[in-house]
Amino acid sequence: MTELHENHGQLTVNAAGRSWTLERPADLESLWQSMDENDPEAEEHIPYWVELWPATLALCGWLARQDLAGRRCLDLGCGLGLSALVAANLGAQVVGMDYEHGALYFAARNTRINSVPSPLWVRMDWNNPGFAPASFERIWGGDIFYEQRFFEPLENLLLRSLAPGGRVWFGDPERTVSSTVWSRFSRRGWRVRNQGQEVVPFEQARMTVNVWELFRPQ
Repeated sequence: MTELHENHGQLTVNAAGRSWTLERPADLESLWQSMDENDPEAEEHIPYWVELWPATLALCGWLARQDLAGRRCLDLGCGLGLSALVAANLGAQVVGMDYEHGALYFAARNTRINSVPSPLWVRMDWNNPGFAPASFERIWGGDIFYEQRFFEPLENLLLRSLAPGGRVWFGDPERTVSSTVWSRFSRRGWRVRNQGQEVVPFEQARMTVNVWELFRPQ
C-alpha cells in the first residue's frame, strides 16, 4: 500500500517498505502555467516529471518483490527518481534516464536526501538512445505510453538494449491511448503478461494501474 503526502515542496511517500522524501520545484500545474506559450518546442517539454504518478508507485511495489541485487537496470523516464532509488536500495546497478535536465537535477538531489547508492543519471532522448547493445537485464517505466508515437522508438530501444533473458516492466494506468500497446507488442513477438493491478490514490481519486511484463522468447 502506498501513501503520498506533500509539505512545502517536498513529497513524502511510503513505498517498497520504507519512507521516501522527494524534492521538486513546484507542481505540474504551476510549472505548466509558467511556460512560454509561443515556444514552438513547448509541447516537448511539458514538465510531467514533477509529478509522482500512480504508475510509478505501483512499479515500486513490484520492484520490491523482485531479485534486483547486482542486476544492470534501466529506468526509462526516471522523473524525480523514485523507482530508480527503490532499485538502487535493493542493490541494483541502475541507470536513470530522462530527457529533461530538471528531472535529473532533482533525481540527484533526492538520491542524497534519501541516502541510497546513487544511480547513474543520464540525459538521453529515447528516440536516439546511446546505450551499448544488450546493456540491461531489467528495464522499466511508469506511464510512458501516453502518446502513441512513443511506441516505435521505445520498442527499438528495448530490442537493442535488453540483454538476452531480460525482463521489461511497465506500470500503466487504464488509458485508452495505451490500451492496444500490449497486443501490439505480442504481435511483434514479445511475450506479454499482466502481473496484476494496484489501485493507487491520486489527487482526490484513485487510479487502477496494471503492471505488464515483457520478454523475448529464447
